[in-house]
Amino acid sequence: MTELRGFYTLWLREVKRYLRDRTRIVSSFVQPLLWLVIFGVGIGASLRAVPLPGLSYQQLIFPGIIGQTLLFTSMFMGISVIWDKEFGFMKEILVAPVSRFSIFLGKMVGDSTDALIQGIIVLLLGLALGIGVDPITFIACVPVMLLITFGLVSIGLTIASFMGSLESFGAIQSFINLPLFFLSGALFQIQGLPDWMQAAAKLNPLTYGVDALRTIILGGAWQPYQVQPLIVDLGVIAGFDVIMIIVGTWAFGKMK
Repeated sequence: MTELRGFYTLWLREVKRYLRDRTRIVSSFVQPLLWLVIFGVGIGASLRAVPLPGLSYQQLIFPGIIGQTLLFTSMFMGISVIWDKEFGFMKEILVAPVSRFSIFLGKMVGDSTDALIQGIIVLLLGLALGIGVDPITFIACVPVMLLITFGLVSIGLTIASFMGSLESFGAIQSFINLPLFFLSGALFQIQGLPDWMQAAAKLNPLTYGVDALRTIILGGAWQPYQVQPLIVDLGVIAGFDVIMIIVGTWAFGKMK
């Protein structure tokens, strides 16, 4: 019961802290909007061709922009660990009669909930821009997005547990974010890349997240170009999540 209460308290704290930051909520859709409108429409127009039969370039990158939002938001959530260290709150958590696994899980699920909210905002933004997302597709995307955030948030929390300053965390975060994003196929098909880059993309967990979202959102139009079948994508993401939760729990166990 103590473990469950500790998990719930940490989850609620992370969600409340996010919901009270109205500036971040409002600004959370600005970057995806710029990518979808300026990059999607601009590059799509410059290509003067539909990249895939029956799909516009904006439709192609829409699931990728959702993946980008989940990635950047999830990794940024690790900054909460730095702040908790700075103000001494982390010490109070670590000495509480709650296991490090419950502490990590509470923060991870809380931060994942925050990232999911931002992902949903982008999903709704697609509706406003005329990118077809019916209610069934919307409902199917939500658990997949949550599954994607678990592993990504765990990366951010793990890195932050070893960092002593915001500057150090920011530098490492950017170093990891950009390769994960650009090698995920969010902006293009990975099938057209050189062999060595395709191999790197297939080692990237976000590749399978973007591929899963495209399969759900684009349906049959994307099926011939899938990286893997949907069930394989979800299996890879789930396996990555389990590994990162184990690593994150170990990292939290090393904090003093």
